[in-house]
Amino acid sequence: MLITGGGGQVGRDLSLVLAGQIPPAGSATALLDQNPVTAGEFDVSTFDRASLDVTDEPSVRQAFDAARPDVVVHLAAYTAVDRAESDPEGAALVNEEGTRLVAKAAADHGAHLVYVSTDYVFAGDGDRPLVESDPTGPRSVYGSTKLAGERQCPSSASIVRTSWVAGVWNRTVFTLAVGAAADATPLRFVADQTGSPTSSADLAAGLVAFIRGRHAGLFHVSGSGGASWHEVIAFAYAQAGGDPSLVSPILTSELNPPQAAMRPTYSVLASERLGAVGLVPLPAWEEGIGRLVAAIKAS
Repeated sequence: MLITGGGGQVGRDLSLVLAGQIPPAGSATALLDQNPVTAGEFDVSTFDRASLDVTDEPSVRQAFDAARPDVVVHLAAYTAVDRAESDPEGAALVNEEGTRLVAKAAADHGAHLVYVSTDYVFAGDGDRPLVESDPTGPRSVYGSTKLAGERQCPSSASIVRTSWVAGVWNRTVFTLAVGAAADATPLRFVADQTGSPTSSADLAAGLVAFIRGRHAGLFHVSGSGGASWHEVIAFAYAQAGGDPSLVSPILTSELNPPQAAMRPTYSVLASERLGAVGLVPLPAWEEGIGRLVAAIKAS
């Protein structure tokens, strides 16, 4: 195994899962194939941003030659959605060119590639869950460059689109919600952006099915169901022991400062392809986010 972007939320949870451990916000039943990992099943080489620059071809080649992977999970990405609007070259360098270099190195070593993408490849201007065959139409530089990354992957790769991922390892809106609930601090969150919140621990567990099965093609893997950011944060606030009525809904147009990048209005993900390869969706978003809130409180 070789993992790029191993220092991020999903990378850290995935490293634990592949070592046969349950991440802080994880569940032993969250694996898509319901088969827990056993210690020693995988020999993992994990690279974070400091140890592997995916945009530098000699560095990529050296890492792959040392690891000699059978499977590569490519998590390294430029994920600063708003900053990407003023840095399109930087976003494209990491998300498109970096993916091209990783895909080429994986092919040179005969390794299966698992590439994690995003719901932001969609315009999200509809009102029904999006499946793999729906047309894309990114509204941001970030979404455009992640879609370009998808197109750098070979047909044999597993392309896994996910949505609104958060974990325990870095400060997120859920860290904010837990702290605000403890102090009864009012919060305001947008009610006109709807997606599928995904615990990074659940996503990491779900990726095991693609590592083991090497399923080729495009798949949607996110917390099941959908909610607006207002609904999600009110839920997290309540799970942390606070009064959810202190979380008020606002419109995206009311944000101050405004978001630089346009987001999909409705990007709830569903899958028409998981069943075809014998897999089932991740747990409901409430279950994954509930465990995440509990883990944040415990820490």
